[in-house]
Amino acid sequence: MALSVATPRSKSDVPFYAALAVLGGSYVLLILAMVAAELIYARPGDFARIFADQNIRYAIRLSVISSTVTTILSLWVSVPIAYLMSRSDFRGKQLIDAIIDIPIVLPPLVVGLCLLILFRQTPLRHIDDRWPIAFHVPAVILAQFAVVSAFAVRTLRATFDEISPRQEQVALTLGCSRAQAFWLVVLPEARYGLLSAGTLAWARALGEFGPVLVFAGATRQRTEVLPVSVYLELSIGNVEGAVAVSLVMIAVSVVVLVTVRVLTRGHVRGGMFGGRM
Repeated sequence: MALSVATPRSKSDVPFYAALAVLGGSYVLLILAMVAAELIYARPGDFARIFADQNIRYAIRLSVISSTVTTILSLWVSVPIAYLMSRSDFRGKQLIDAIIDIPIVLPPLVVGLCLLILFRQTPLRHIDDRWPIAFHVPAVILAQFAVVSAFAVRTLRATFDEISPRQEQVALTLGCSRAQAFWLVVLPEARYGLLSAGTLAWARALGEFGPVLVFAGATRQRTEVLPVSVYLELSIGNVEGAVAVSLVMIAVSVVVLVTVRVLTRGHVRGGMFGGRM
């Protein structure tokens, strides 16, 4: 006599996914509500006034220039660090990995304070006295660089982890040196990761505020970048101007993020900036 085995009745997955949508959607709605609130508050005339303000125009120029220089410098150091961390095992690797994460976990104001102490209360102050850094444009770039590079390393390390070491080994067996294999094999394979890291590093540098405020100050026509402009406009009670500047930054960030996802779709996975791009 055959025995029938009772199978549990399948239940609908709708309640489960509905619960996930409600919990996760609350955060998405919060972000949309914040942006919508600023869009409702702002008026077209506010944008005309900020773009006519020479201080804001200076802040836009300095933000674009400093973010671009910062991105180049961050890629210059993050590529070798990320490659070594991805391909090599050595004593102290975990310690170095933790050190790289320090700018990510530290409060931004603390990063700026550390830089200020480094260049004003140590022997490096002699360099700062001869070639001014603190409270000048170089401080803006250095403050952005200190934070942005850590994020670039994380993104590029995830990229190098996705590239099979076998391709390098094949290049080595064909007579390439390790440097030649890196330049001719690894970097071309990592081009989408480089694009992603560079573009997002630029956007991150554009929005950096805490370290810049402490290390570079908030001086009009000298160290004023767009986040500092928002702070200065709020400090004088010009909420409309602060909202208009912040909306410009939001628009730039959205364009950058969408561009990265379109250009790197299907080529970059994971990374500090998350998700499949």
